[in-house]
Amino acid sequence: MNDQFFMKKALAQAKIARSAGEFPVGCVIVYKDHIIASGARASSVGKRPNEIDHAELIALKKLADTEKSYNMKQTILYCTMEPCLMCFGAILLSGIGRIVYAHEDIMGGGTNCDLLKLNPLYRDAGITIVPHILRDESLALFKEFFSNPENTYWKDSMLAKYTLNQ
Repeated sequence: MNDQFFMKKALAQAKIARSAGEFPVGCVIVYKDHIIASGARASSVGKRPNEIDHAELIALKKLADTEKSYNMKQTILYCTMEPCLMCFGAILLSGIGRIVYAHEDIMGGGTNCDLLKLNPLYRDAGITIVPHILRDESLALFKEFFSNPENTYWKDSMLAKYTLNQ
């Protein structure tokens, strides 16, 4: 198994979100070459949109709800978009050892934080970050989303403009 294989699984979650009219972000969490949790972005549209139901948080919650225990340093989180600051903090606190993402979030991505300037809880997380795995495939989903005039989530934002100009 490899990063591309599992990123394709995250892309499948992103397509589930897109099919529901949601922002197309998908996530899978892997332990010893097995997917142990997954999530697709929810609640980015509708009557009560929110900024809490991110794919990463949904996957982390599903993982927390399992009865199994894992060596979290050996887990890998795959996400179709760079985790935002909120998700990055939750990932660090969960103890995940590696993040692999596809498309960079130039507007709200959190993985460029200088961990050395943060308190020990975050600074000492020892996480590895791998960007741009299957970036073009993920970028295509975001371009499709931002090109659809019916989608208003982050419409005309820095992220939308950046994505559409790729």
